[in-house]
Order: sequence, then structure tokens, then C-alpha cells
Amino acid sequence: MPKETLPLEQPPATLQRTAGPFVAICLVIANVIGAGIYTTPGFLARDLGSPFAVLSIWIIGAILALAGALSYSELGAAYPEAGGEYIYFREAFGPLWGYLSGWTSFFAGFSAPVAAASIGFAAYLSHFAPQVGPGRVLGTIPLGGWALQITAGQIVALAAVWALSFAHITGMRRGGQLQILLTVAKVASIAALIVLGLWLGNGSWNNFQSGPEGLVPPGAMRNGAISLIFVLFSYSGWNAAAYIAGEVRQPHRTLPVSLLTGTAIVTVLYLGLNTLFLYGLGISGMSGVLQVGEKAALAMFGPVAGDLVAAMMALSILASASAMIVAGPRVYFAMALDGLFPKRVAAIHPRYGSPAVAIVCQGVWSSVLILSGTFEALIVYSGFVLVFFSALAVAALLVLRVRRPELPRPFRVPLYPWTPLLFIGFSVWILLYTVWGRPIEASLGVLTVLLGLPLYFYWTRKAR
Repeated sequence: MPKETLPLEQPPATLQRTAGPFVAICLVIANVIGAGIYTTPGFLARDLGSPFAVLSIWIIGAILALAGALSYSELGAAYPEAGGEYIYFREAFGPLWGYLSGWTSFFAGFSAPVAAASIGFAAYLSHFAPQVGPGRVLGTIPLGGWALQITAGQIVALAAVWALSFAHITGMRRGGQLQILLTVAKVASIAALIVLGLWLGNGSWNNFQSGPEGLVPPGAMRNGAISLIFVLFSYSGWNAAAYIAGEVRQPHRTLPVSLLTGTAIVTVLYLGLNTLFLYGLGISGMSGVLQVGEKAALAMFGPVAGDLVAAMMALSILASASAMIVAGPRVYFAMALDGLFPKRVAAIHPRYGSPAVAIVCQGVWSSVLILSGTFEALIVYSGFVLVFFSALAVAALLVLRVRRPELPRPFRVPLYPWTPLLFIGFSVWILLYTVWGRPIEASLGVLTVLLGLPLYFYWTRKAR
């Protein structure tokens, strides 16, 4: 884009508080609901073996997500600044931990999921237009001893990333309106599917009857740990509103309301979808099915369901990518203000008031990942450290209660300290299970974080 069309103000500058609670709630909902809810229930049905156990584990996951949301509500109200975990780590543990969380967010935490979501959007769009599918190769670019293959799906993914990025460069007011539109359409389509499926779809309430092994079969006790990990990953993203704390009006009220309301709405939709899947397929029909959403819709509505599910998934993924394009750049913006990222990244667009350079930087790196195809590995590797950083952020709440008792806290976590300890305890359990079951992915995730250390010392030395 020519320089005159994107004039930028040099820091110091501040983001304007133009976002209301509805934008923040939509950000949470869009960030959480992705492809996971349409794919994991089949594995849960296989491993748990009863309708009661399947629905119960989603409720347990919701309780843990709400415990995390309550903890982030106190932190966000106490530190109403853009950046989320970066700010909490900086205040509780020092700038090094803040930098490492921000580095991971840029390298893999946001950029890689944006890239993956954009490729997923192209894949579902190809259901209606096969010529733009990821399998259609447009050409090959030789790069020394390596050839870069360009597909139609990559072009569509790049177009999606940059269309959303430029939409959010126009500011939180306009970008927020887009996010509201995408999220409302997403929620409305899911709600319509649930209501129409239970009302008019071909299913049976007899599918909710327990089998001969009772409400909680023995297999559910053995496989409950693995199943809960699937559920918690499906709930991940409930903390999205914390990243725009510097742009919401009345953050001491808006952040708790948005985090808790968004998580509650997601919980209702998740329980509704699982009820729908059980109604349409039953435990045996769901068991082990990856595309359980598509199969359930096909069973209840017939062949037209393929188009319905493809459109819903495309919309759902696009809304998720949009939410991550909003949240991620606020972390890099906060790091640049502290001198731990190039100063230019802290520039604010003088007309739109957005962290435009930070948004562009994330878009560039997401584009590189789309073209290289390495984003899938990055997501696997980063999963371990993202859970670690979420647990560490909640632990920051405990540390700050001790170290900063005088800090104004407009919102306080109920049932303290048991609420944050519940979240931390389950997170530690997931981390230990991952180390035991997936040592390579866990090690590569830690390595991803440690690669940021040389850059941290470079930036701190440059700041001095």
C-alpha cells in the first residue's frame, strides 16, 4: 500500500477506548468456536460410551473455562491495557516472561492459527467453487534447490488474511462492526441448526438412554483424562477480550462481562450441538467419526446438509480468523511500547486509531506460513506452551495478590484462591500428560519459546 494511504503516527500514542461490551463478547465467541466442536464429539462418544458422560464432560470443561475467565477478569480490570498475558507477566514475573509470551504469540500463538484458519476457509469455500480448492496447483516458483508450490487455496487464504487485516486497520469501530456481523451470523446459524434439527430433523430421543453399562461406563473413567484435554482445547480462546483491554470502554466492567458472557454463550451452544449430534446419530453413530457435524446434519436433513455444513464451517472459521487478527497485534503493540519489539510496531494510525503496523506485521508472517505450509507443525508444537502460558497468567493473579495488595481491583475473583487453583491444577495435569504422551511436541514447543531469548537480550541491550 502506498505510504500516503497509510500514514502512521510515531509513539508515544494511545489506543482509543471505542469498543463496547458487545464487540468484546463477539471477540470471545468467535475466538473460541472453531472446527473443534464439529470434530471432537465423535472421539468423546467413542471413549466415554454414554450420552450422560459426553454432555457432562462438556459441562466440566465449561466450569474450568469459567474459572480461567474469572481470573482473567480480575487481571484485566486491574491492568486495563492492550496486550493480555504480556502485561500480566511483565507485572508479576518481570519483562523476560512477558517477552517470551509475546514472542510465542507472534511466532505461533496467533499467526499460525490465522494461517491455518484461512486455509480451512479456502477448503470449505471450495465445496461451492472447486476451482479455488487447496488441491489446484497454479504454478511453481523455483527457489534455489527448493520449489515453492502455489495453489488456488493459498491465494484464497492470502486474500482472506489481507481483507480482514485491512478491515481491522480501519479501527476498532469499523472492525468491531465486522466482527459483530460475522459472529452474530455464526451464532445464528448454529442456533438455527440446533433448533431446526431438534424440531424437524430425523432423530430420536431414545438415543439419550443409557446402555447396559449405566450412566458412566467403566471406559469413561479410564478415558476421561484424554477426553477432557480435547474439550479444554475446544474451549481455548475464552481470554480473547483481555487483549483489547486498552480499547474497551469502562474496562473494569466490560472485561468481566465480556469474558464471562462470551464463555457462557459458547457453553450453551456447545451443549446444544452435542445434544443435536446425540439426537441425530446416537453414541454408536457418533463413535470415532471425525466429521461428526457433517454426518449428523446429513442424517437429519439429507443431502442438502452438505451445503449447509460447508457454509457454516466457512463462516465459523472466517469469524475465528477475524478475532485472532484483532487480538494478536495488541500484544506486539504493547511489546513495542516497552522497547521489546521494533519501535515502529507501536505506531498508531492517525486517522483510524488502530495498531496498523502490528496488524500488517502479523499479516506478513501469517502469509509466509500459508505459503510455506509450516503452520500446521507450529500449531502442534505451540499447543503445549500456550496451555503453559495460560496457567502462568492465572498464577500471576496469585503472585500479584501477594506482591501488590494495594493494587486497585475493581473486580475480584469469587472463591479465591480456589477458583484460580482449580484452573492451574488442571492445566498442570494437561502439561504433564502432554510431556508423557507427546514428548517431541512438548520439547519443540519449549524450544520455540527459548528461541526468543537471544532477541530479548538484543532488545534490552538496545533499549539501554
